[in-house]
Amino acid sequence: MSTPVIQTDAGREGWEAIVAHPVGAVISSDFDGVLSPLVEDPARARPVDGALDALARLARSVKQVAIVTGRPALVATELAGVTGHAGLGSLVVLGHYGLERWDASTGRVTSEPVPEGVAVARSRLPGLLQEAGLPDAFVEDKESSLAVHTRRLPDPVGALERLRAPLTELAAATELRLEPGNLVLELRPPGIDKGVALRGLIESTGAESVLYAGDDLGDLAAFRAIDEHRKAGLRAVLLATRSSGATELIEAADIVVDDPTGVVTVLTALSDAIAAR
Repeated sequence: MSTPVIQTDAGREGWEAIVAHPVGAVISSDFDGVLSPLVEDPARARPVDGALDALARLARSVKQVAIVTGRPALVATELAGVTGHAGLGSLVVLGHYGLERWDASTGRVTSEPVPEGVAVARSRLPGLLQEAGLPDAFVEDKESSLAVHTRRLPDPVGALERLRAPLTELAAATELRLEPGNLVLELRPPGIDKGVALRGLIESTGAESVLYAGDDLGDLAAFRAIDEHRKAGLRAVLLATRSSGATELIEAADIVVDDPTGVVTVLTALSDAIAAR
């Protein structure tokens, strides 16, 4: 399989570094919109054909393979179907933006305490949505954060804008942070994001090179964390899908693909290049 179109010099350097010395590389990816297509019901998300096999093949050569997600770690592992998957025995899932860590090698989850503000926000959200005239907005309770989705509503974009101000006020009152996404607004503990999670992964593994794949505004923090490490010598590849239409993320990427199937193509090309080396 040929090398995908890499749009930047930094991305080409990152690709070459991973291929030349895979034992120093970390391959990491978001789940929704990257390994799995975006779906109306988050509980129905599943990896596209070939996604887990592509990760498993890379896992044989690289230092670490990881999934970094806003979902609870155990929910992500169940939806992804990674438990017991041949070749993914060393996989790490960083859930809740790094508040939780699931290790395939032990099957256990370790976690940080959830701030009290999340419980307060949980109790206030139904009334807030009722007052906004949007009681049918779907609230995804991630235990350590609360995501309000408008995708299922008749006017999802308009509903998102109507909720932005009251949710901003709720975030301030509960000492949480409001993070926008693709037709979703998420109440999240401060100081927790995919950038923090990925930075910790890079430092704990001593990674010399990294590939990170994302699709949404929440992945910008991961891209920025990698850019900071690039200044210190890290070689990296930033891969974005167009799944969520996150323009800023797409513009910052070294490689852009249309959807999770394109991610599988890139990961397969990378493992082919490693094997050929």
